[in-house]
Amino acid sequence: MLAERMMNAIRILGLDPGLRRTGWGVIVLDGARLSHVAHGVIAPAETLPFSERLLCLFEGIAQVVAAHGPHEAAIEETFMTANGSSTLKLGHARAAAMLAPARAGLEVAEYAAKVVKKAVVGTGGADKSQVAFMVRRLLPTAGDATADAADALAVAIAHAHARKVRRLGAVA
Repeated sequence: MLAERMMNAIRILGLDPGLRRTGWGVIVLDGARLSHVAHGVIAPAETLPFSERLLCLFEGIAQVVAAHGPHEAAIEETFMTANGSSTLKLGHARAAAMLAPARAGLEVAEYAAKVVKKAVVGTGGADKSQVAFMVRRLLPTAGDATADAADALAVAIAHAHARKVRRLGAVA
C-alpha cells in the first residue's frame, strides 16, 4: 500500500524567475497532502556578462532538476513593466529557467502571479509577505524561505492545486 501511494506522489518544481535572483522550490503532492522537499535561490554574479548570467540560471536549475528529480515543473509568467528593457531581460531569464526542466523532459506549466497568489492566499492581490506567511503555514518544514524561494514554492503549490482541479474536471 505504501509503495502504491509513493508511486502516486508527484514531485513538483516551482520557479520564480529573475535575472538577479531566481527562486526555486520542490514539493511533493501525495493525494491531497503537500510536503516540502527543498528550496533555494540561484543568484548569478551581477558582474558577469548577460549571456553568462543566463547560462548560470540554466545550469543552476538543471542541477536542481538533477538533484531532486521532479516529475513536473511550473513557472510564474512574466509581468509587464513600464521599462521595456527590464521586461525583455526578465523574459530572457524566464526562458533560461524554462529550458532546463524542458530539456530534462518535464512539462512546464505557466501561471500568472495573480493565479499563484489566489491559490496560496485566497486573493490575487496578496503581497509578498502574505504569500510567504501562507507558504510557511502550508509547508511548515520549509521554515523562513527568502521571498524568491517562497514565491517559487507558491508557484509549485498553485500547480498542485491546478493539477487537482484538472483531474477532478476529467472525472466529471
